Amino acid sequence: MTEAAVVRCQWRGLHGDPVYEAYHDTEWGVPERDSRALWEKLVLDGFQAGLSWITILRRRDAFRAAFDDFDPDRVARYTDADRARLLADASIIRSRAKIDAALDGARLYCAMRDRGEDFSAFLWDMVGPDPVQNAWTDTAQVPAATPLGDQMSKALKAKGFKFCGPVITYAFMQAVGMVNDHLCDCFRHQAVRRMPGR
Repeated sequence: MTEAAVVRCQWRGLHGDPVYEAYHDTEWGVPERDSRALWEKLVLDGFQAGLSWITILRRRDAFRAAFDDFDPDRVARYTDADRARLLADASIIRSRAKIDAALDGARLYCAMRDRGEDFSAFLWDMVGPDPVQNAWTDTAQVPAATPLGDQMSKALKAKGFKFCGPVITYAFMQAVGMVNDHLCDCFRHQAVRRMPGR
């Protein structure tokens, strides 16, 4: 397939941006089952609140460096000095509330694991064994939030997680392949649809 023949989703700013296109073409919508990777994505989606995803995507490597590759055990042990370091790090988003939510989220993740609760299973059990397959033909049809996203938001908040409102959780679900929201004419729609469930 030549580049000229590639049909992608109609995201604002996607076409012609190699970083954004690579993310769309290889990551977005691919079912993710790894608990640590899911937690990382949830944290990054929390940092996105009020911003565009491309802003976070361009800083993702900096976030990974700042947060020890999103190792929950290490982040859960962060001290006040680590918090101050993050607040002073201009390569990430220096929001006190979002940084605190990430640190608290690591502790909550570890507490769940120590109780025998698998983070991936906790999230995926709300979706079912297989991703939700949608059939949108236009970006305007894609919802910003859904009842399933609202359910996940409430479940996460009940555990104590923050920056996980219904819009954030639905964006998270799209990104980690819990729902396939690639447009039907996008070259990734069928490829993602064929990816196996659990």
